[in-house]
Amino acid sequence: MPSAVPAVGLHQITKRFGDVIAVDSVDLEIADGEFFALLGPSGCGKTTTLRLIAGLEFPTTGSLRIFGDEVGTLPPNRRPVNTVFQNYALFPHMTAEENVAFGLRMRKIPKAEVEPRVRDAIALVHMEGMEQRRPDQLSGGQQQRVALARALVNSPKVLLLDEPLGALDLKLREAMQLELKALQREVGITFVFVTHDQGEALAMSDRIGVMDGGRLLQVGAPEEIYARPTNRFVADFIGHANLLDGMVTGPDRVTLTNGVTIAAPSDIQPGGRVTVSLRPEQAFLHRQGGAPEHHASVDGQVEQVTYLGNALIYRVSFQWMHIDVREENRPGGASVGAGDDVTVSWEPSSVAVVQD
Repeated sequence: MPSAVPAVGLHQITKRFGDVIAVDSVDLEIADGEFFALLGPSGCGKTTTLRLIAGLEFPTTGSLRIFGDEVGTLPPNRRPVNTVFQNYALFPHMTAEENVAFGLRMRKIPKAEVEPRVRDAIALVHMEGMEQRRPDQLSGGQQQRVALARALVNSPKVLLLDEPLGALDLKLREAMQLELKALQREVGITFVFVTHDQGEALAMSDRIGVMDGGRLLQVGAPEEIYARPTNRFVADFIGHANLLDGMVTGPDRVTLTNGVTIAAPSDIQPGGRVTVSLRPEQAFLHRQGGAPEHHASVDGQVEQVTYLGNALIYRVSFQWMHIDVREENRPGGASVGAGDDVTVSWEPSSVAVVQD
């Protein structure tokens, strides 16, 4: 049974390097057995946050607990965590088996216990038959599996992963995403996963924390982060969004900067400057004037059509703004072409309105 006590708890954690604030007053609780992703651009503070949990850095201020125990001043070897790094950090002169066993032997675990634990860890990551190979005899994906086995053999309560898929090519990375999530479910422990790849975070995580400038901007399930961003940065960073600037001019009404007023549900008071976030796949393209009556809509002209294989992206300009519309690629190709007059429509409930 998962513990009711958070696996990881950060309360007002701040980390300064001289005059630079790398992590700024972060409050976060990660549940036992959760796959949690810290997501953000380079330099946002996500890796520093992971290193604080690992004990590779220490907080300037704040409280850091693992399963209720304060660990903010403890070294890494006194915390129930293990870390998998992007470069795997395997010993090149050791075999896969020796790399996996290294931590147990350093802790002077009896040999009779080491061998079955190493064997089980190697089986867990599907590396049977490759125990005697050195890292230079393994592919990138196989090296990653060895690094995972080496971390898991120590039975950590929390596994920390610092962009572990970043060095892999696209197809292997996508395959390893599925394997890593399946592995987490099998072992049942908390995974804290750092990435700058939005698709990776959305595909793998139970919850995502989005960071920028050292601050934790939003925490939620992937569906919530994607469909209901709470600020412009999250809306822009997660996936692709049309960001339309405007002002609330009445109950559930936003007037865009080009003067067009649209239905946009929100609880923001009239007069507030806002950004309306509309995902391209939530927008629909019609011959001009053909939108359903219950939809919000704008008229414009197709500026460009981009072919993506399984989809088409239409860039529609209206005055000095534009909206991208994504449609599945059907037999017969594009329904309209560049220069055509069109109407773009959407369900009012499909947009997110965030205050600037």
